[in-house]
Amino acid sequence: MKKVLFALAGFLLVTFAAQAQEDGAKLAKQAGKALAAYNQDPTNNKAKLAEAIQKIEEAMQTPEAQALASAWLTKGDVYNRRLDSDLTARVLNPAAPFTGDNDALLAFEAYRKAYENPTAKKYEKSDALKGIQTVQASLINIGGSKYENKEYEKAYFSYEASLQAHKVLAETKQQSVFDDPAIYNDQMYFTAVIAAMASRCKDAIPYLEALAKLDSAKAFEPLYNCKIDAGDEAGAEKILTEGRKKFPEDSGLLFAEINAYLKKGKLNELTDRLKQAIKQEPNNVGLYVTLGNVYDNLYQTMTKEKNDAKATEYFNEAKNYYEQATAKDPANVDAVYSIGALYYNKAALRTQEMNALPEDFSSAGLKKLKVLRDEVMALFDQSLPFFQKAEGINPNDINTLIALNEIYARKEEETLSAEFKKRLELVKGGGKNAASYFKN
Repeated sequence: MKKVLFALAGFLLVTFAAQAQEDGAKLAKQAGKALAAYNQDPTNNKAKLAEAIQKIEEAMQTPEAQALASAWLTKGDVYNRRLDSDLTARVLNPAAPFTGDNDALLAFEAYRKAYENPTAKKYEKSDALKGIQTVQASLINIGGSKYENKEYEKAYFSYEASLQAHKVLAETKQQSVFDDPAIYNDQMYFTAVIAAMASRCKDAIPYLEALAKLDSAKAFEPLYNCKIDAGDEAGAEKILTEGRKKFPEDSGLLFAEINAYLKKGKLNELTDRLKQAIKQEPNNVGLYVTLGNVYDNLYQTMTKEKNDAKATEYFNEAKNYYEQATAKDPANVDAVYSIGALYYNKAALRTQEMNALPEDFSSAGLKKLKVLRDEVMALFDQSLPFFQKAEGINPNDINTLIALNEIYARKEEETLSAEFKKRLELVKGGGKNAASYFKN
């Protein structure tokens, strides 16, 4: 009796499984019929489109439907039709929302699976290619909308699918919106840039590398940045070198090189690059300040190495570029502060020399000490107006407040020293000075 029951149970399981598989195929056919009914009378049969979507989604949960090219074609047709309905509505009302998040992407993926299905019949492959052609433009348009909404990853998926659609169409000699190589290359670039914006540099690199091989100038800077993002510093340096050699006037690559040299502390190499950048962007005040900073650092290095001639040369160059910056933008606090800091740091270096003098209370020793002390105070006096002006522009800059507090303490102007100590402590404690002490 038990053997009979077990045999019957096995029979029932097999029958149930077969029924489930059959249901998947039936559901796909039902979806197709519902779609056909909708197409006959879209106005009065709106519910049929919703039914078609429900049926095809249920069908595609089954292995049997997933194995059918016809089922994938139906899914592509269903979502493509809903997209058409939405686009028609948007002609009358451009603000009308899409029903789905990206029906073009769902339709494309379905058509591609139908085309790639090993059991697909010739006419099914043909229908799948027609479907891919139909949705390609929509993939681009919806990708653009996602980008405008700052949905960068979704924009990337849509743009990337439009390129994949082109690949399928090109391989089968079908018409594509990217048949013009220039348009195709532009789409590769847009897709790569958006991938990078979506923190998907790994996906961007193959497209950018393909463009770089075509000597596309705009590909090198984002490719360099993506290589850095991926931790491939050697690859990034190679790309930067190649790009700078091929496109020496490209400002994006020039600035990338400047930043690379700044990061590595290659100051001597920086001066020529920054001068080139200034020629290309003469109104970019930040470049003048940066070049001034480079010369300032070179000045300090030469001073420590006791190379007085070079130290003087670099000091004057730093002052020159800071002053050019303030001439272009008198309210640029970085430039104004930097001139004050240039004199201040020179005073600090002279103070170190003064403190290093051996104790010598002879007339000559005291005279030498006085000369150095007077020079230090003169340098602090030279820096003071610039720090005052910087404070007038920004009363909450910690470095400016530190310098003013220090200078007034050295000048023994206790009231002002106390004032800026109080202001400095307020900012350090997370507060803000309501107004500047000095009015420009």
